[in-house]
Amino acid sequence: MPKIARGSGEGLTYHVINRGNGRQKVFHKDADYQTFTELLADAGKRFDVSMLSYCLMPNHFHLLAQAAQTELLSQWMQWVMISHVRRYHRHYGTSGHIW
Repeated sequence: MPKIARGSGEGLTYHVINRGNGRQKVFHKDADYQTFTELLADAGKRFDVSMLSYCLMPNHFHLLAQAAQTELLSQWMQWVMISHVRRYHRHYGTSGHIW
């Protein structure tokens, strides 16, 4: 069965989710949640993407976001994920897949 193409366009609201690799926890303590929300705020300053809402759970997250230009959403998410993984590995002394 073919994959259904995603709708995309400027000004649309997107529900973005990501879950830890193997459903593992990615947020272990309050400081992990705080750091991730700070990354989201930093990303909003770097890219023209508005964060409307978010929900962080121990092993996944949900975000509602709007991008001024469609391609900015993927750039924004890539920056957030790479920044988070680098911080996670530095902080916990780990390596490998997180998400």
